[in-house]
Amino acid sequence: MAATVVNGQQPPPDKDHSAIAAQPRPATGSRSGASRAAGDRAVGGRATGAARAAEAGRNADKGDAASTGSSGRRSEAARLAVLNAADDLLVEVGFEGLTIEGIAAAAGVAKQTIYRWWKSKVDILFDNLVLDAATALAWPAETPADPADLRAYIHRFADFLGAAPAGKVLQALLGHAQLDSRTAELLHGGFLDTLHARDVAHTRACLGAATDKDGADEGADDEAAVLLDALLAPLYHRALVLRRPLDPAFVDALLDQHLPG
Repeated sequence: MAATVVNGQQPPPDKDHSAIAAQPRPATGSRSGASRAAGDRAVGGRATGAARAAEAGRNADKGDAASTGSSGRRSEAARLAVLNAADDLLVEVGFEGLTIEGIAAAAGVAKQTIYRWWKSKVDILFDNLVLDAATALAWPAETPADPADLRAYIHRFADFLGAAPAGKVLQALLGHAQLDSRTAELLHGGFLDTLHARDVAHTRACLGAATDKDGADEGADDEAAVLLDALLAPLYHRALVLRRPLDPAFVDALLDQHLPG
């Protein structure tokens, strides 16, 4: 999906959302190496990470008029500060309470810096979701071929949706997408559709290892899609509708109903 263009300017690199979703990055962090220096994204260290990102953002803003030798590093620091601040604030104040002004203040950057790359808070949250999911929703094996790989992925998905800050971003965007067609198009066309297609393919590979070889491929795509939906739908329902935790015992019970022992 094409990257968002604001005021005639293209966002920084790494904006091919479909490619990110289809080919998750190595599990070394949901941001680049620079983001680790700007702020630790690990759960439990978010306050420290946000503070570091905000400081990096303030330094980047102060250097906007300086020489261009390190302008790329300053821009990246400011961008990461905004991304960190946005999902931190989402957890604190919710989607309705999240504003560009609040993000700018928390990141230590000017509003003009934000509008240089993003059109709205939805676009910021979407970029956060895509980048974080690249690691958080990576499969346990690059070429899964066993039901155990599928079980591990569903547990990982449950942790992401129910507990991770990026899962809160997904929940917020899913809710807003019910009322806003642009958000729905961005979320589905730029992330969910690609993610689902990848997961169906991997689920099919896992099923192939657990079924008879004769005629195993016939209808495998449909079978894999039905199974994947049967596993993910209760997670979405429990998290979004019932507002209950996606604890491992619940996930294990769900998996035991649908997968071979």
